[in-house]
Amino acid sequence: MSFANLKRNKNKIDQLVAAAEATGGGNSNNKYEDTRFWKPTVDKANNGYAVIRFLPAAEGNDLPWNRYWDHGFKGPTGRWYIEKSLTSIGQNDPVGELNSRLWNSGVESDKQKARNQKRRLHYVSNVMVVNDPANPDNEGKVFLYQYGKKIFDKLMDAMQPEFADEEPVNPFDFWNGANFKLKIRDVEGYRNYDKSEFSASSALNDSDAELEKIYNGLYDLREFADAAQYKSYDELKAKLMSVLGEEANAGALKIDDEIKLGNETPAPTMKETAPSTIEETISSNDDEDDLMAHFSQLLDDDEAA
Repeated sequence: MSFANLKRNKNKIDQLVAAAEATGGGNSNNKYEDTRFWKPTVDKANNGYAVIRFLPAAEGNDLPWNRYWDHGFKGPTGRWYIEKSLTSIGQNDPVGELNSRLWNSGVESDKQKARNQKRRLHYVSNVMVVNDPANPDNEGKVFLYQYGKKIFDKLMDAMQPEFADEEPVNPFDFWNGANFKLKIRDVEGYRNYDKSEFSASSALNDSDAELEKIYNGLYDLREFADAAQYKSYDELKAKLMSVLGEEANAGALKIDDEIKLGNETPAPTMKETAPSTIEETISSNDDEDDLMAHFSQLLDDDEAA
């Protein structure tokens, strides 16, 4: 879509809501950091504040967001499993199948292992940083921003307000969108985003020339749904077994003999639940934004030890 077409089709809230409803609402431990991504900064008390503006879909992209799942957990070997889940691209994933076996074993300790190894939901969008008190050099620049379900729900709430006196707002729109005030608090050791909110609707810039410049600088989000960016099933299976070590062949975890990773998964019986359903079940009540930050801190602490 060209910038001219974008302007003609601005504020298409219904299309975004329909797309969200239709879709349901890292590969290593090294310290490489993708500089395309912006992250909010928090102080020693884990509190932070910034203002960002969600931006429209780049040319060739159907939506102003893309989503994917990953798994991040530490195995009994002391090694970490941090990999994108193949369920993101509609394929079977070895951790999802393992979690299904654990959940269906009927043993509470196995269910807890499945919870600890559950997949985590991520959204990625283009944003402009409007105000970043901790890093003012970021202001006025376009970045990729990774966020979880709680912030995505706030985007949906803006497009589908709960009360009759509230006007729906397309937060991704250049002309009729709204700045997002990101307010981060520490709640029982986790980052909490509950107080984050949108400002009143306003144009990002009064100059079409400036808006077109921003539009031309948007990142393509299609890479996050590109199968080439994911490891193969066999590669993930080998990594999983390496992380689990001896536990991989013990009890409900009999990966080679019982789960038969890498082979066709048998249809679930009446007493079993399919891997995709299991992943939804053990993730349904979690705040992905808080968990992402908490997990990152655990990983940093472990590497520093």
